[in-house]
Amino acid sequence: MTLRLKNKVAIITGAGSRGEITGIGQATAILMAKEGAKILLNDIDMPRASETLNQIKKEGGEASIFIGDASKENDCKAMIKECESSYGTIDILFNNVGSIGRGMVTEVEEEAWQKAIDINLKSAVLMSKHTVPVMSKNGGGSIINLSSIDAMRAGGSLNVPYSVAKAGVSHLTKLMSVHHGRQNIRVNCLAPGHVYGAFPNSSELMTEERRELRRKAGPLGTEGTAWDVAWAVIFLASDESKWISGTLIPIDAGLHAASPLSVLDNLNEK
Repeated sequence: MTLRLKNKVAIITGAGSRGEITGIGQATAILMAKEGAKILLNDIDMPRASETLNQIKKEGGEASIFIGDASKENDCKAMIKECESSYGTIDILFNNVGSIGRGMVTEVEEEAWQKAIDINLKSAVLMSKHTVPVMSKNGGGSIINLSSIDAMRAGGSLNVPYSVAKAGVSHLTKLMSVHHGRQNIRVNCLAPGHVYGAFPNSSELMTEERRELRRKAGPLGTEGTAWDVAWAVIFLASDESKWISGTLIPIDAGLHAASPLSVLDNLNEK
């Protein structure tokens, strides 16, 4: 089979590991490398990024690391410059980095609000700001943003800062797809659901009982993993999706299509 991302160059923010459970950034980096892409792995933590790099190298892939904060403009500019210097161009940008933000609006603290906006939304804006000119100069590219089903409706957690930031990411995707379509830049967004991955499982709220409830809530009745999201990123990064732009795709076992009562029997199943 032809490698789906052969000769492509990608940047993935938040590409490091968070522990034993594979996260979306790490899974995507591994799959992209398997599909032939050269990847600049961004993270703020060298050990985490090194774990992903080691996995890629074990399987014969090509990648390098940039340690920096994607919510800081100077770091974004330096990251894009390093990618161009190392690989010559940028064909794919996966704005994956994210952070939690808890509480109802009456509980929101200003510092936590700003952190959620900066890491989830501002990072996507700044990374795209400095990547789009490179893609435009070199004939186009694919930008994939990571949102959440919590950006589409109220989720199972009280998380106003996170949900609002991710809703901003979803709308940013539509704006960018229109603004940069004539530069042959496609912009799409993924909204993961109840994935069993490093990010949601970092919460102390993730008990085995809650994990099972999340599985039951999806009409498919199966548990998603970071790899399910990563395969969707591969599709949107590849030329297979060359006529797709401005979309928000839920990766959620059909949960977005269900009302609470429609899955009541599923939730009560033994």
